[in-house]
Amino acid sequence: MKVCTDSCLLGAWTANRLVDATKILDIGTGTGLLPLMLAQKSKCSIDSIESDPESAAQARENTVESPWQNRIQIIEGDVRQYPFRNKYDFIITNPPFYESDLRSPDAEKNKVKHDESLTLNQLLPVILSCLDKNGAFSILLPFHRTVYFENLATSYGLYLLEKLTIRQSSAHAPFRSILLFSLEKKREPFLSELIIKNERGKYSPEFSELMKDYYE
Repeated sequence: MKVCTDSCLLGAWTANRLVDATKILDIGTGTGLLPLMLAQKSKCSIDSIESDPESAAQARENTVESPWQNRIQIIEGDVRQYPFRNKYDFIITNPPFYESDLRSPDAEKNKVKHDESLTLNQLLPVILSCLDKNGAFSILLPFHRTVYFENLATSYGLYLLEKLTIRQSSAHAPFRSILLFSLEKKREPFLSELIIKNERGKYSPEFSELMKDYYE
């Protein structure tokens, strides 16, 4: 899968919230974009797990060619069955989330884009088992599944800390959300919105500021 704006936003937004994190788990790393972004802005060690062999191989290649290879470990395996030995103080995930949406004729794209291999209901127990009691996690979702996931997370005893709603432009409806959760209710959720492009079709100042360390 190609690098997309969604994942870049998740990585950049999350990188600004790794205040006390030292050990990160990236669930469903794909080709390794997110750990590379987080490693660039932190001193954390990062375990990245990916079930698709070709994607995992590409993630390893990308990691080896980066300056942060000593802090990133690519794991090929199913996160639902992998025997993690440690707890993580931060978890990031960009899960396959187009459940019940239109499928592609490409089976591999379906596996990546749709939750045929990992549903949100399956994801949350994994996060709970791997997350330190003082930890937090961030997730990227399509906007229309945000309320569903918030309610689902609440039922698992997780608390929403922040929510970023994303629009392509001010004329467009929201299409993505980035959510930050923890196991403790530290404050009322902080809600914000990001518009990617202005009325002239140029990147907005807010988007440019968020992505300035990653986009040339």
